[in-house]
Amino acid sequence: MSILPELTKRFHVVLSEMIDDPDSVIDMLRTSQDPKFGDYQANFAMPLGKKLGRQPREIAAEIIERVDLSDLCKTPEIAGPGFINLKVRDDWIVGRIEQAVKDDRLGVPATDSPKTYVVDFSAPNVAKPMHVGHVRSTVIGNSLTQTLRFAGHQVVTDNHIGDWGTQFGMLIYGYRNFVDEAAYADAPVDELARLYKLVRKLIDYHNGVASMPKKKDDLVKLQADLEKQQEEAYADGKKPDKKTKKAFRRTEEKIVGLREGIESLGKLIEEVDTSAQLTKMASEHPTIAQAVLKETAKLHSGDESNLALWHEFMPPCLEEIQRVYDRLNISFDNSHGESFYNDMLGPIVDELLSSGAAKESDGAICVFFEGADVPMLVRKKDGAFLYATTDLATIRYRMQTWKPDAILYVVDHRQSMHFEHLFTTAGLIGFSDIEMRHVKFGTVMGEDNKPFKTRSGDTVGLDGLLNKAVARAADIVAENDDAKKNGPELDQEERDRVAETVGLAAITYADLSQNRESDYVFSYDKMMATKGNTAAYMQYVYARVSGIFTKSGVDIESLRASNPRVVLGTPAERNLALGLLKFSEAIELVLKDYRPNYLTDYLFDLSNRYSTFYNDCPVMQAETEELRASRLLLCDLTARTISKGLELLGIRTVDRM
Repeated sequence: MSILPELTKRFHVVLSEMIDDPDSVIDMLRTSQDPKFGDYQANFAMPLGKKLGRQPREIAAEIIERVDLSDLCKTPEIAGPGFINLKVRDDWIVGRIEQAVKDDRLGVPATDSPKTYVVDFSAPNVAKPMHVGHVRSTVIGNSLTQTLRFAGHQVVTDNHIGDWGTQFGMLIYGYRNFVDEAAYADAPVDELARLYKLVRKLIDYHNGVASMPKKKDDLVKLQADLEKQQEEAYADGKKPDKKTKKAFRRTEEKIVGLREGIESLGKLIEEVDTSAQLTKMASEHPTIAQAVLKETAKLHSGDESNLALWHEFMPPCLEEIQRVYDRLNISFDNSHGESFYNDMLGPIVDELLSSGAAKESDGAICVFFEGADVPMLVRKKDGAFLYATTDLATIRYRMQTWKPDAILYVVDHRQSMHFEHLFTTAGLIGFSDIEMRHVKFGTVMGEDNKPFKTRSGDTVGLDGLLNKAVARAADIVAENDDAKKNGPELDQEERDRVAETVGLAAITYADLSQNRESDYVFSYDKMMATKGNTAAYMQYVYARVSGIFTKSGVDIESLRASNPRVVLGTPAERNLALGLLKFSEAIELVLKDYRPNYLTDYLFDLSNRYSTFYNDCPVMQAETEELRASRLLLCDLTARTISKGLELLGIRTVDRM
């Protein structure tokens, strides 16, 4: 039994007898922010006072009289205008802790209504190395998968790999025109990445040269329009209203974006124009963009030579991606790339047309949406299909194969409109009785508050990111180990293992501890800190607890089996025990809106509670054997809870740091 869900259930019964919509206020039952107000606080008497036309304190008193909490809480207290303060009974806490000690699930009940989820996450493009942008989707998706499974749900993970489409047209064209045979033989993935970047650069160069004059004209016009509007708005001492000022700010943001785009494009054009080699390539391949599309179309139509190259490129690229996943300890049940759905695209468009969901428009097939300026294109005029077509075919396949109750797409926030249109269209062809959720996330930013890039302006590679984090962790591990009172305890092999675990954990935890929809600033210094809400701090607390059992030689299995009583003789012991019982609440919060940061917040709070307990309550030097056993049980349950919590985040623990 979890505390908050049980309290919620009991109060809900009473509230439903008083108002028609108890759900509108039940969320006002929460953990108290200040212990002096008890463990939990119910604040719904105030809004009920307005609804019922009565004094909130009178309503609070009536609620207390009706709700049965005698086995769970001490007598509730009314404070202020009508706050209901609740303090959990110590004997109830002790009983649940003693049960949790013997429970492999740590007292967290499995759901009584299991569902089947498909979780779509990571989804790298095979044609290019994984980069920092893949971190968020990968670790968020993996954490949600682990948490859903722990909660008792059936989860099917599906890595929708980008192994088809224009990027392979670029690789094929690049291979046929620019390949370094020796480099390709030595390191095929690195050479393919170079070819991809080169072809992309030449395409962007030609497009940039063609579009630059218009972009500059647009910038001049936008600036002139803004100046004119501002002059009119401020003429004769007038002051613009908030709506007008907001419009000015939007225009200013467009100007900044356009100016930055022109500057970036200018640098690219200059780079090509000042390089004899690149200039020669650009002049020899003036229609490279069209040529790439032709190679893509040939691949999609089954051209033997292009398919042979595709089959040649795929294995080393997939091996490289898998190497990164192995390092992060992440696996997938399925990795169906876009190519898997190629034969399903024509039929899905036919279905959209026959159902009336899609219409022909200027030779293309589109789905139009009421109130939306832009339709969703599912087949181009030239017969080519799009991402939306593949995504619809994917939904049909998943529904027929796994029959899920929910499909979660862990994809960055810039795809919000795509998913809004995708889910609407899926509903039009019969997939409306299923939860489809875009679990969106923000951007990884550099300390300049711009998307995280290398000094040269390239996207940061994921492998390099992980290596740097591990190197930083190695320095910390060595420094801590060298500073130990009795000299270093770890040999070099164990130092390396600990550094790998701590370094990868730092990146994962730093990401998951953020509100997923927010952008966050990537900082090695912050994520490696051994104080504060970081993986290093969590692992340090876990290692500290493990150290107690290692140094004392206590057999924890025998201790659990001896059924010792738990004693809550001090505020620190009670506070830690209560925190341990809130693990299930954290799990429920995570899954309520698919936000792993609720779990990191919980682990940080639990670790702080344990630190206070560790400082205030001697364990091995406890006054009595009974007290020593009780405190060892609290230590054990803390270590197991932190370990399980980190496991649900996709993070390993270390016994020594």
